[in-house]
Amino acid sequence: MWTGPGPTGGDRAPGDRPAPESDFTPGLGSYVIGLTLAVLLTAASFTVARYGLVWKPGVPILLVVLAIAQMGVHLVFFLHITTGPDNTNNVMALAFGTLIVILLIGGSLWIMANLNHNMMPMDEIMKRQR
Repeated sequence: MWTGPGPTGGDRAPGDRPAPESDFTPGLGSYVIGLTLAVLLTAASFTVARYGLVWKPGVPILLVVLAIAQMGVHLVFFLHITTGPDNTNNVMALAFGTLIVILLIGGSLWIMANLNHNMMPMDEIMKRQR
């Protein structure tokens, strides 16, 4: 009988684990914890935004902190991105994606900040339209 690559063969990709038995409860705890944390962080964000429990200038900062915490919960508990040896590629892809997002936001803010400086004055625009 041939025991080459395949579902019953001995050839597996790095990081592959054998198929678990039909019991799905071992991983369920992680999802329940993640769901609970995500719901609590969402409720905290709505509470901070709706009621005056926090000093007004501090509200946007607290919302950003809660959003970053929410992203962390999703990455760890739902996408299972950790710093383990099997997840090196996932962490590198996440870091690259984060770099791209930072460059896009930074470039957009830089363009918008300099756009007003590079625009023609309004009175000169009005003169040319006549």
